[in-house]
Amino acid sequence: MVSLPRTEQRIMHSRAENREYRIFVARPDVEPPPSGYPVIYLLDANSVFGTMAEAIRLQSRRPEKTGVVPAVIVGIGYDTEGPFSNARYYDFTMPVPSAELPQSPRGTEWPELGGADAFLNFIEEDLKPEIEREFNIDRSRQTIFGHSLGGLFVLHALFTRPGTFHTYVAGSPSIHWGKRILLEEERQFASRLEKEPRSVGVLLAVGEHEKHHHSHMNDNAKELAERLSVLASLGVRVRFHEFEGEGHVSVLPVLISRALRFASEGSPQLEVSS
Repeated sequence: MVSLPRTEQRIMHSRAENREYRIFVARPDVEPPPSGYPVIYLLDANSVFGTMAEAIRLQSRRPEKTGVVPAVIVGIGYDTEGPFSNARYYDFTMPVPSAELPQSPRGTEWPELGGADAFLNFIEEDLKPEIEREFNIDRSRQTIFGHSLGGLFVLHALFTRPGTFHTYVAGSPSIHWGKRILLEEERQFASRLEKEPRSVGVLLAVGEHEKHHHSHMNDNAKELAERLSVLASLGVRVRFHEFEGEGHVSVLPVLISRALRFASEGSPQLEVSS
């Protein structure tokens, strides 16, 4: 078994629902800046934590060259040896009437669904306080990264609790899943921003080959980016990228590198090193 430098795992339970999570943590090998470490919360950590941990370990050694600053990586996964768990369907989705559900990818019945708000509560009320007891964290530089259904959850968090994070990375987001509900959340988000502007960064990204999928994943993400770009004067910094030659899974490594740079933009550490 190969272990990654400066990483560890632990099991946590959500206090409200007693759901079990495997938490992966990667520690920077430098002292925190005066404002504290940036932090990136990573969904589906069983599948991509190693990729992100190694990417930031290598790229943050020379921030002035790579545009990537050291950060604490907190992966949220499940107590399984596989890359995914069916528990993600509950954690990443909003309650949707059964008549509005898309067809399951496997053609079978969906697992338990609709726990996105409870999962967000776990991150806010259980996980973040534990991480902040261990590390000096800069609360103004918190990022969340999710892919596919995880990308849907990221958008739900952005639209319903925009103060939870500073940067939101939604890769290949499943916008088609409960699209009517997500569109209503987006509308309410825009309405709240008009009354109370808020600085947030949003990175939406897909693989080129995903445009052939029946869910219109690329078009949905691009159209959302265009709508959010209208909110620039209210503090929304949005970017859309379609990665050439990549599909739904192969897009992850290149997206992770792009996300690390996006999350690092505006960092005081880059200003010092430049």
